[in-house]
Amino acid sequence: MPIEPLPCCRFGAGPLTIEDVVALADGRALAVLDDAPGFRARIQRGADFLDRLLREDGVVYGVTTGYGDSCTTVIPPSLVAELPHHLYTYHGCGLGRFLDAQETRAVLAARLASLSQGMSGTSVALLEGLATLLQHDVLPRIPAEGSVGASGDLTPLSYVAAVLCGEREVLFEGRVQPAAEVLPRIGMQPLRLRPKEGLALMNGTAVMTGLACLAWQRADYLCRLATRLTAFNVLASDGNAHHFDETLFAAKPHPGQARIAARLRVDLHSDRPPRNEQRLQDRYSLRCAPHVIGVLEDTLPFLRQLIETELNSANDNPLIDPDEERVLHGGHFYGGHIALAMDTLKNTVANLADLLDRQLALLVDARYSHGLPANLSAATGPRAAINHGLKALQISVSAWTAEALKQTMPASVFSRSTECHNQDKVSMGTIAARDCLRVIELTEQVVAGMLIAARQAVALRQRVGLQAQLQGELAAMHEDISQRIALIEEDRALDGELRQLLQDIRSRQWELYPDA
Repeated sequence: MPIEPLPCCRFGAGPLTIEDVVALADGRALAVLDDAPGFRARIQRGADFLDRLLREDGVVYGVTTGYGDSCTTVIPPSLVAELPHHLYTYHGCGLGRFLDAQETRAVLAARLASLSQGMSGTSVALLEGLATLLQHDVLPRIPAEGSVGASGDLTPLSYVAAVLCGEREVLFEGRVQPAAEVLPRIGMQPLRLRPKEGLALMNGTAVMTGLACLAWQRADYLCRLATRLTAFNVLASDGNAHHFDETLFAAKPHPGQARIAARLRVDLHSDRPPRNEQRLQDRYSLRCAPHVIGVLEDTLPFLRQLIETELNSANDNPLIDPDEERVLHGGHFYGGHIALAMDTLKNTVANLADLLDRQLALLVDARYSHGLPANLSAATGPRAAINHGLKALQISVSAWTAEALKQTMPASVFSRSTECHNQDKVSMGTIAARDCLRVIELTEQVVAGMLIAARQAVALRQRVGLQAQLQGELAAMHEDISQRIALIEEDRALDGELRQLLQDIRSRQWELYPDA
């Protein structure tokens, strides 16, 4: 059977979306530089104007001057060509973990998207170089730590610039290899950076923006998973499905909150409530679930706007206007909007972890679970005494939740003056993005634990008598996770199943609420 070609993500043809970046990061799309003559001519006009400016005026920041606080240092004409290479060389001081393959592709895509705006004074060859790295999956080894988020992501992006010039290391074909050895194998000659191209590559927000795209997509899926898990937990705890009544939520009409309630109504097949229920009100972690999850649901469109605007912006300095032939000095490298987006997202996601942790506490405690066995143990008979069900899993869920909550301090308020007080107010956007991804990772671990708990709790509720109906998409998903996770009747180690569930979560194995 012939392999279907990957769809193309065309840079320079129009604005990119978060989904475009995620598809490239996942290897589900192919990066292509637009071949429209108008687009390529615009790119070339910027480079030609810069060349002419150098011949006529002889003074351009970051081209004939030093960088940052060193802007008063005049670079002799004989050394101008070397300056971009010094920029990425002295910024080779990143530490911490290396970005993984998915994150690195997202960073490359974000940088290429910015340079494709045609206001950075770069050559077409530079854009082609970035596209070639993506096409052949040649991934620079980018250390995660060392950026204050203004002037952009200088240190981590120096590793992209260096690789384009045949220096440092890449991940290629599953192995870490010298870039100098890999580039010829993909038919690419190392670049000799033109004036301004070092700045164009490094002086921007590509790392934080690429990571933000990934974080947004993962958070959106967690929002849906938390809703589905809440439906399972209401059912398992013999809860009141009428807490999500349509008229009730019309009285407080936050759109996202109402959408979460509507999804729960569909899952639970709840109709008009009677005047008196057996139990009028469930505890807050069930009753107020739309009010918690809905905050994230209502926030996601706003955060998408911030992230996609940054993604489709020219965010280095100075900008080169190829049409009006102006050099524009400013601060577009400042990552304040991404910092806000990531600080906001990590708080709303951490609240999902806290919500689910509280729901689990109700399910495992026989005082509050309305008839379920303690710790959701399915063991019966004499062996029940030595089996402990999900006791340890609850402890782990509590640990992951606590760590997620601890990470919610906003990074954006921790600006530090640096670089001889030239960078005296910085965004910390990249640190915020990394913190957000960590909170998301911990929340995904909570969700993995809750999938096991939901499978166990619903099965045990069926054993003692399920009052409501398990049907539709809720029934289908319970059947699916029941095939993935055997009922825990005898104590067993769960780490292998948890790790597999994490993979399933991150690959979005379940289609959830596709109408939304």
